[in-house]
Amino acid sequence: MSQRLEQLNHWLSNAVGLPEYRIAPASSDASFRRYFRIRFAGESRIVMDAPPEKEDSRPFVRIGRQLREIGLNVPEILAEDLGQGFLLLSDLGERQYLDVLDAQNVERLYGDAMGALATLQACGPDAQALPPYDRELLWREMVLFREWYLERHLGLVLSDSEQRVLDETFEQLVTSALEQPKVSVHRDYHSRNLMVSEHNPGILDFQDAVHGPITYDLVSLLRDCYIAWPREQVEEWVRGYHDIAIDHGILREHQEERFLRWFDLMGVQRHLKATGIFARLNHRDGKPGYLNDIPRTLGYVAEVSGRYPQLRPFMHLLEDKGVLGYISKPAFL
Repeated sequence: MSQRLEQLNHWLSNAVGLPEYRIAPASSDASFRRYFRIRFAGESRIVMDAPPEKEDSRPFVRIGRQLREIGLNVPEILAEDLGQGFLLLSDLGERQYLDVLDAQNVERLYGDAMGALATLQACGPDAQALPPYDRELLWREMVLFREWYLERHLGLVLSDSEQRVLDETFEQLVTSALEQPKVSVHRDYHSRNLMVSEHNPGILDFQDAVHGPITYDLVSLLRDCYIAWPREQVEEWVRGYHDIAIDHGILREHQEERFLRWFDLMGVQRHLKATGIFARLNHRDGKPGYLNDIPRTLGYVAEVSGRYPQLRPFMHLLEDKGVLGYISKPAFL
């Protein structure tokens, strides 16, 4: 048994005072956090192990409590030791949205998820409680695509003019993001962080929440890096959420086409970031599994870029450098 796991068991048995239990890995994520499921007396709990020298668990605790206060189904914090980086949480179950989504249940499950998203955006933490999703952060995320995917993963060397095309594209995407109404942004609101539970959805991995563009989480949900749906269906959902946002006072004006444009361009920003992160997870962190999701993710970038004249120079750059050879058309359910 590792020293870290010994510390965790000592905390559970002594400081928390749990009865005899069984412990097993529950999941891990793209960070240094690990999760364990413990079972005792017919009950189950989740333990988060987040080494404090690598992960700051305070945002998880603070934001989690704020989200529970507005009625969202996030894990309840039952015990904590932030000095050691341990949290004992309620268990939202073992079934991710990704495990069960199909053409028969997607309307219901996505309807639940969009309802919860509207609550988050209408009632969630405000700009005083969350860091801003500002120009610097939006830009820094897209630089991951340049540095980790184009240069490190593909080994491309870009000329000065090609670098300018990237910079101009990034600037257009940032401008679109910053002109949107600002709301609470979960930042990873997708099928691996939404759980099927009695009160759908169970919501995980919210510790990186920020205050930023209204369409960001909607893109995460509807243009998921891990599962794809036909564009026509996605557009119908986007228009439906536009109306939900009007009804909740999140949006003030009926402008569906502008909202759809925001959604599309926000998606390009998010998917460039995700592609860079997937490449970094492989090269820096030794987690190659995420490379399998890059073709789908880049497929979204290519599909949207082909629809907007201002993104055509970027599309031509991807074509000229052979990047589009690495994409795939999404396989729809």
